[in-house]
Amino acid sequence: MYSEKVMDHFSNPRNVGEIENADGVGQVGNAKCGDIMKMYLKIEDGIIKDAKFKTFGCGAAVATSSMATEMLIGKTIKEAEQITNKAVMEALDGLPPAKVHCSVLAEEAIAAALQDYKAKNGLTEDMLYENCNGCCQGCGAHGHAHGEFEEDDE
Repeated sequence: MYSEKVMDHFSNPRNVGEIENADGVGQVGNAKCGDIMKMYLKIEDGIIKDAKFKTFGCGAAVATSSMATEMLIGKTIKEAEQITNKAVMEALDGLPPAKVHCSVLAEEAIAAALQDYKAKNGLTEDMLYENCNGCCQGCGAHGHAHGEFEEDDE
C-alpha cells in the first residue's frame, strides 16, 4: 500500500521540531481528516538554510512533511515556491489515492511559511515573476511545470 520511502519517512521522519525565531512559519489543516501541519523556515540571503515541521496526523501526513522539508533545504525562495504536491508524491514514490490530500497539505504548508516570510520582510507577490525569461523558465505564470511547454511552429 505504501512505498518504502513513505514508510521510511514515517518511521524515521527528518527535520522534526521547531525553529526558534523562524523567518517563516506556516500552519495548515484539513478539516476532513483532522491533519494539521506546521512548517518552520530559516532563510538567509534568499536561501532556505533549515526547515522543520510539526505534524498531527496520519503516517502519510508525517511522511509528506518530512519529505517536503528535505526538498526545501538549500533551495531559493523562488525554487521553493515551485514545489508542488505532485513533486512531493513523486519524491516518496507515490501515495495511495486516499492520501493524496497529505501531499497537498505539504504544498500548502510550504506556501504559508513562504508567505509569512514575505510578509515579515515586506516582499511582494510580484517577486515570483522576478527575472522570468519567458515560457517557462520556472515562474509558473502560465500554469505548467518548469520545462513543460509547447514549442511554437515557426
